[in-house]
Amino acid sequence: MQRLLIVDDEPAIVTVIRERLEREGLHVQTVGSGEAALHLLNQQPIDLVLLDVGLPDIDGFEVLRRLRAHDLDTPVLLLTARGDEIDRVVGLELGADDYVVKPFSVRELVARARALLRRATLRTRPAEPSVPPSPLQIDQPRRRATFQNHMLDLRPREFDLLAFLARHPGQVFSRDTLLRQVWGQDGFLDERTVDVHVRRLRAKLAEVDPEADLIQTEWGIGYRFAEA
Repeated sequence: MQRLLIVDDEPAIVTVIRERLEREGLHVQTVGSGEAALHLLNQQPIDLVLLDVGLPDIDGFEVLRRLRAHDLDTPVLLLTARGDEIDRVVGLELGADDYVVKPFSVRELVARARALLRRATLRTRPAEPSVPPSPLQIDQPRRRATFQNHMLDLRPREFDLLAFLARHPGQVFSRDTLLRQVWGQDGFLDERTVDVHVRRLRAKLAEVDPEADLIQTEWGIGYRFAEA
């Protein structure tokens, strides 16, 4: 049974979400503070965290930052009452996998949670094109990527995006197509999600080679992986 952790200090919201997720056959635990969440996550395996940004001790952004600083790759779905784009971008930059803005539809929240859980369990994909020889090497079964013999420290969705683009060098993909092919969703995430992940990938490649230009922008359309 897949295990979810709800981190929120609003009992009414927690009750509604928990009851709905448990009806979906999921094991749900709840805590009301960031410190309690970090303690639990360090003690037992969790498949998905539903993390409220507004917590009474440390906020959800700080919880997320500490999780990623300790190399915990547990998928995180942010719950936030903040509607500003900058807050959504900050969450993605810190390593969130998705977000919903309060007030939200419980049905949509469950759908997003299910999508994240499906992606977390799909670590290999059969019959995928191989990555052509290049300074970038993708080890799909082990979900590892090396660039110029340097192991890249990639988040799960960063790896998926890089691997997908690398399997199709020279082919231009729109942001909408990348959302459907990599995130497996249509209509939940906005296209800025792709831009944030591309920016993070470029930064990590540039740490190895500042002149790296593997992920190229096709203005007005989307992105492509450089041909050899």
